[in-house]
Amino acid sequence: AGSMAVATVNLRAITSWVGIARLFAVVLSCIAFSLVASTRAFGGPYGTWCMFTWCFCFAVTLLVLVLELLELYPKLPLSWDDFTSAFAMLAALMVFTASVVFPSTFISSPCSSSKCARQAVATTASCLCFLAYALEVGLTRAKPGDISSFLSTVPGLLKVFEAYVACLIFSLLDTYSSKAGLRWCVAVYSICFIITFLIIIFTIGRCLAYMPFPLEKMLVGYNALALAMYLTATVLWPLYSFRGQTRPSSCGRSCWWDRHLGVTFLTIFNLIAYLVDLVYSTKMVFIRAP
Repeated sequence: AGSMAVATVNLRAITSWVGIARLFAVVLSCIAFSLVASTRAFGGPYGTWCMFTWCFCFAVTLLVLVLELLELYPKLPLSWDDFTSAFAMLAALMVFTASVVFPSTFISSPCSSSKCARQAVATTASCLCFLAYALEVGLTRAKPGDISSFLSTVPGLLKVFEAYVACLIFSLLDTYSSKAGLRWCVAVYSICFIITFLIIIFTIGRCLAYMPFPLEKMLVGYNALALAMYLTATVLWPLYSFRGQTRPSSCGRSCWWDRHLGVTFLTIFNLIAYLVDLVYSTKMVFIRAP
């Protein structure tokens, strides 16, 4: 007699602490984009970015919950733990950025209208959504010595952070072609982003096993090289951007000075990230060594 396939439901997908954090993230991101959509005031690149962030995180997190609830994720040709860890880290960074950008761009003082109240509630929901994703990152982070899923370790999470910060740097770049020092800095940002992004994609796609050299030693070498390259960018970018120039008195919201200053700080953030990454990846190699 033929047997019918019965769908398996894994209730732990929504009852575990990780599942509860994801449920909160789904609800809070839905509240954020729904309230902002009801105001009809989210035009321009910053508003579009915030709406995309909330909608994207809502859709992917809901998809993750459904796939885990129905236990369909083992059929996917990817490392599920690496994917969910990388996405939780990315979502936390994106929602944090939106929680800062949206109120600073769209909420004006005094805040007394119903439209402003909805924007304020949306901002609060976005901040709580960031906390939900941060909680998920903390709950799924691998314990010291456990590298079963690389992107859930500290070096793996830092890879997502480094790639995201590089994307923020690219969004702020405008005039840099006139000076060789600035062109070198852009080359540093681009090369490090491409390699870091490939490491993330290869890890999720389970392609690292086909590499002819050990991942851990490759990471130590790459992190050392990236750290040295970012060190030069940390010196050269502000040197060539601000030497002999003061902030123009007529600087508006999209002033080149503010954008270059933002790139300077983001470069420092990534320099620190690659330094911590080098320390942790080096410890991983020595811990695993016999």
